[in-house]
Amino acid sequence: MTTPPLLFDRALLRARLDRAAADYGDADFLKRRAAEDVVMRLETILRRFPVAVDLGARNGAFSQALAASDAAANIDVLLQTDLSARMLGAGDGLIAVADEERLPFGDATLDLAVSTLSLHWTNDLVGALIQIRRALRPDGLFIGALFGGATLTELRQALLQAEDEVSGGASFRVSPFADAINAAGLLQRAGFALPVADVDRVKVRYGHPIELLRDLRRMGETSVLLDRSRKPLTRRVLTRAMEIYVERFAEADGRIPATFEIVAVTGWAPHESQQKPLRPGSAKMRLADALGVQEQSAGDAAGG
Repeated sequence: MTTPPLLFDRALLRARLDRAAADYGDADFLKRRAAEDVVMRLETILRRFPVAVDLGARNGAFSQALAASDAAANIDVLLQTDLSARMLGAGDGLIAVADEERLPFGDATLDLAVSTLSLHWTNDLVGALIQIRRALRPDGLFIGALFGGATLTELRQALLQAEDEVSGGASFRVSPFADAINAAGLLQRAGFALPVADVDRVKVRYGHPIELLRDLRRMGETSVLLDRSRKPLTRRVLTRAMEIYVERFAEADGRIPATFEIVAVTGWAPHESQQKPLRPGSAKMRLADALGVQEQSAGDAAGG
C-alpha cells in the first residue's frame, strides 16, 4: 500500500493553533458560518444521534450553534475534540485533545461526526475520512466542511507574482485546498454511502490586504506546508505583494476581496436499509415510452 506524501507539518499546525487561541474569537466568522450550515442540515434530518463528535472544534462554534437549534434535542452526548488544547480551553462541555489523522475512537462507536474547517490540514484526507467512517455505527452520519480550491486565490496570485518579481523565483506560500468537484468522490473512496457535496463561496472585503493576513493569523490558518520556503517573506516582497493585490483586485470603492470557498460534504456509513441504485437492465419501462417519444438508434440520430 502506497503511503501518501506528507504535505503539512502537523506539529507546526498545533503551535499555530495554540498561538491563535487567545484571539481566535476575533476572526472565527468563517468557522461560525460553516458550523451554522451544519446545524441547518441536521435540522432537516428527523432522527436521533445519541453519541456525536465535533472534530476540530476550535472554540466550540458548532456546539454553540447547536445549542440555539431544535436539533440539539436529537443529540444526547457531544464530544468536542481539537489538535490544540488551548483552543479547547475556550470552550465548554465534554472535550478531548485528538488528532484528526489518528482518531481515538473504536469501530462503530459514534452516531454522528461533524468537522468544520479543519480536515483540509490532514496529510491523507481520504485516510482521515476512512477513520471517521469506521468510527460511525452503520447508518451513522458524517457532515464536514473544508476549504475548497478557490480559497485565497487573490492572495496566492499576489504573493507568487511579487516573489517572482523581487527574488527571481517563487515558492508556495498558500496551502493547496481540495477541489470542490472531487469532494463527493473523496467520500465515496472512503467508503461512505450516498455522498453529497456542495459549495458556499464567500467574499470577505477588507480595507487593506494586511488586514486579511492578520485574520489568517488569528484563525491559525497560516501556511504549514512542509515544502514551504524556510526564508521568511522580506519586507520588500510583502510590500510588493500588497501593491499587486490592490492593483489587480481592488473593487470600485477601493476595498479588496478575499475569496473563501467552503465545500460542504455529507455521507453515511453504509447500512442495508439505505437506498441503492437499481441494477443495470432492471427498469420496467423504456425511457422513450416514459417520455412519449420515438426511440432512435445512435446511427439514426447522427445521420439525421
